[in-house]
Amino acid sequence: MFGWMKIQIINGPNLNLLGRREPGIYGSRSFEEYFSELKDKYAGVAELEYYQSNVEGELINKLHEVGFSYEGIVINMGAYTHTSVAIADAIAGIKAPVIEVHISNIYAREEFRHVSLSGRNCKGVLTGFGLDGYRLAIENLLAG
Repeated sequence: MFGWMKIQIINGPNLNLLGRREPGIYGSRSFEEYFSELKDKYAGVAELEYYQSNVEGELINKLHEVGFSYEGIVINMGAYTHTSVAIADAIAGIKAPVIEVHISNIYAREEFRHVSLSGRNCKGVLTGFGLDGYRLAIENLLAG
């Protein structure tokens, strides 16, 4: 499938455990299950790709790899949101617009989660909409 827009979804640490990890916070669906639905929903208008890593440097490498050739990136950096200057710098250094997504409302959680080091380098930040935050981010990228 080749659509008119290439969008990369990047998930960071522990998001490979969605559906099993703290379902009261993150829900009971795996991301792969949800991603399949997103691909079906946007068939014909976007080519969606998905990448997940628990390793900070691998997330940076993926941003560098797609950041000049894709039309948009949706990223959930997990805990690296609050700690990684390196990922924030990688986002600042690429051309593609990036939307940061958080499944839970980071402002309703521990105080250290209230700070996003990368948010200032992103087109926008969505927090607290569950998995639907990814769809909202894609809709925004498609709208331009």
